Amino acid sequence: MSTKSRAVSAKGVSEFKLYITRAVPVNAVITCADNTGAKTLRVVNVTRYHGRLRRVPAASVGDHITVVVKRGPPELRKQTFGAVIIRQKYAVRRVSGQRIMFEDNAAVIITPEGDLKGTDIKGPVAAEAAERWPRIANLATMIV
Repeated sequence: MSTKSRAVSAKGVSEFKLYITRAVPVNAVITCADNTGAKTLRVVNVTRYHGRLRRVPAASVGDHITVVVKRGPPELRKQTFGAVIIRQKYAVRRVSGQRIMFEDNAAVIITPEGDLKGTDIKGPVAAEAAERWPRIANLATMIV
């Protein structure tokens, strides 16, 4: 048995991320919540996902994903972009014990540097996504 306990080797409280059920799998079609012109996005890849054999990768609120624009202007369609999920239908449990759920799964398109491609976010943004991505929090009109 190791002499080092698991708590000692942990990174610390600052990097602690509460577990959120991953409810948006690869190939899911989600709505685009910014004003880039894209209407729907298809999830292609979940960045930094370490899964299990034959398990479909899935993402949750605040996760970085790779998407393909399915509906939108011709110059955006069939192109891959990075995106961040800001809403999910499946309930998210908070530390206070309350659960929050939204009526759709939505994401915003971001650039490789981490800036938002659009200049406005339509609808509410989950607090879990806003605290991980400060640039999303700046543009959000409503954080729930």
